[in-house]
Amino acid sequence: MLIACVIVYMAATVAVGIYASSRVKDSKDFMVAGRSLPLYMNFACVFATWFGAETVLSVSARFAHQGMGFVSGDPFGASMCLVLVAFFFARTFYRLELLTIGDYYHLRYGKVVEVITSVGIASSYLGWTSAQLSALGIVINVLFPEISLNTSILIGASIVTVYTLFGGMWSVALTDVIQTVAIVVGLIIVAFLLGSRAGGFDVVIAAAHKEGKLHLFPHITSAAWMVFIGEFITMSLGSIPQQDVFQRVTSAKNERTAFIGTLLGGLFYFCFAFVPMFIAYSATVIDPTYVTHFQAEDAREVQKILPSLILNSTPIWCQVLFFGALLSAILSTASGTLLAPASVITENVLQPFTKHFSDKTMLWILRTVLVLVGVVSTTISVNSEGTMYEMVESGYKVTLVVAFVPLVCGIYWRRATTQGAILSILLAVPIWIGCEYWCMDESKQLELGMQVNLWRCVPPQLYGLAASFLGLVAGSLSPQWIKHTQPDAAELAKKRGTTMGH
Repeated sequence: MLIACVIVYMAATVAVGIYASSRVKDSKDFMVAGRSLPLYMNFACVFATWFGAETVLSVSARFAHQGMGFVSGDPFGASMCLVLVAFFFARTFYRLELLTIGDYYHLRYGKVVEVITSVGIASSYLGWTSAQLSALGIVINVLFPEISLNTSILIGASIVTVYTLFGGMWSVALTDVIQTVAIVVGLIIVAFLLGSRAGGFDVVIAAAHKEGKLHLFPHITSAAWMVFIGEFITMSLGSIPQQDVFQRVTSAKNERTAFIGTLLGGLFYFCFAFVPMFIAYSATVIDPTYVTHFQAEDAREVQKILPSLILNSTPIWCQVLFFGALLSAILSTASGTLLAPASVITENVLQPFTKHFSDKTMLWILRTVLVLVGVVSTTISVNSEGTMYEMVESGYKVTLVVAFVPLVCGIYWRRATTQGAILSILLAVPIWIGCEYWCMDESKQLELGMQVNLWRCVPPQLYGLAASFLGLVAGSLSPQWIKHTQPDAAELAKKRGTTMGH
């Protein structure tokens, strides 16, 4: 019965995507749903996109294994990102009436910066998308053990790509409403059931407290603090210059909806992210032998703990609810992470070569790029043995180093210039990449018998972030050899609209 329900659910999702294609008249509809989403749909898109597979499987497993102090990036950093976007970026994004976040860099700094930042933003999605495809593969592998994990990933990737391919942002919006309900209802009921089996809510919380899992700041070494701070900053700031965030803001029907939908989505995500953590830790209380799974050589295997417990230790109705919620979380996020980089690449990287094409042709190009993003992400997912948490964080390092400082200074510092933005990127990227080889975490230093040096424990992306800020300030305050005349936002929107259906 469970397998039948899963197959029906996946088929229904694809059907919704095909139905959504009837609403897609041009590229604007495909990328931002015609800027017409009401509050409940906008809120659902924000929450469902953020609440992905890594929240249910990877973050929860990390919490059950190491505790609250090791999930500073998600949910703490991730939810902080949405709050910051709501208060400091949503209104600016919405008023510009642009289709992609790359358009902002073009408006503020010119074509060179637009292309460089857009490539960085698009590449950052590969880790996030790969994480969702890996999760979908894990679910299929757990349900069908005879199918290998890598083959399961290929099957799941095909399903996500197909239903996103047809309807674009309308597919995401329509399915996110349904999937948000499935996530919330399903996981709450599962949490009550497993909590009862573990002896009750109080017993689970007491056990977690006794084991030190609830201490947010459990670290006693400076190196561990650096990891904690690095993960939080990477997720909270590196997530801001992202196309999926931009799309959810600009797809709202008005500016007020964009602000409220983003804020409520972030706050609700922060609260609800603790539900899968509770479920995962309940699993270790019910059956302490599950703790041994944390030592698996392939880090992806750790993420099978929760679905395996549900499959083997709960009644069929609970299994249907859990896997329905899990599939909803995966599909809602995966579709958004496929659409976002495809939109940026098509609009901001390929635009000089396609500006004379008709909107119908552009729509096909956009869909082709989406398929290519899916292929690359699937390849990464099949060949990676990292956890979803690690995949997602690795992606946000790129945007933190390349795109965050030019975005913030472009909005809030009038003296920021194109020369400053270019110098920011040219200085930050090599320093970040160099530090990836130069820095090492505390455990690696101890393994090599080295003295733990704080300056070598600072996460490399933070060195890159500092270099980005210094480069932008220095480049903007120096004599200007590279100049850019900022076009009118309305004119740029109209110009891009000629080719992109705006």
